[in-house]
Amino acid sequence: MKKIKDNEPEIPMTPFQRVIEVVGDILFYALMVAVIVAAIMFASSRTPDKSIFGYRYYDVLTGSMEPAYSVGDLIFVKITDAKDINPGDAITFYPGGDESSYLTHRCIEKLEDYQGSGVTCFRTKGDSNDAEDPFVIDQSRVIGVVKAKIPVLGFVILFVQSYYVEVIIFIVLFAIFFNLIKKYAAVSAELKTLEAEEEDEEEEKTEEK
Repeated sequence: MKKIKDNEPEIPMTPFQRVIEVVGDILFYALMVAVIVAAIMFASSRTPDKSIFGYRYYDVLTGSMEPAYSVGDLIFVKITDAKDINPGDAITFYPGGDESSYLTHRCIEKLEDYQGSGVTCFRTKGDSNDAEDPFVIDQSRVIGVVKAKIPVLGFVILFVQSYYVEVIIFIVLFAIFFNLIKKYAAVSAELKTLEAEEEDEEEEKTEEK
């Protein structure tokens, strides 16, 4: 509901004005939530000792785990001790010494006390790969077990992280644009009401004559 002046009765919103207001609010708050979530994820380190409520997030970059996990999916990995990981679990780990590179494959065998070393290791394989991985993963390189995924969201997170400044600018411009549209709709409604009042006044004057 809009008002022309504080001491005048409320003016009903037009259908166009209602649509603009509802759509603008929904899109604006959806974008704000997306940016806040992306900001939290962007700020969190990818090292295994840091997590959000015990979970890490990772983007699926290859199709080696299809159809379970596809390129562009966002997966949530629960930090898990080696003793709690079992064959059949999809695990995320560092395939080499570089902790900036990670891989998510299926655990197909758990090797406790591997070769008498006292270390637990795992044999892994991508679901869509023909052969198992040509290496074993020791417990120190395991991050955790995949617990959930959100399709396609990985692409969105990567985009926001890559163009964070541009996204912020877009949101600011988006907010300004919709505020202008809403003001335009409000002014249009007020002008129509004023025109209607003027027509009523003219009719009253004509009737008085």
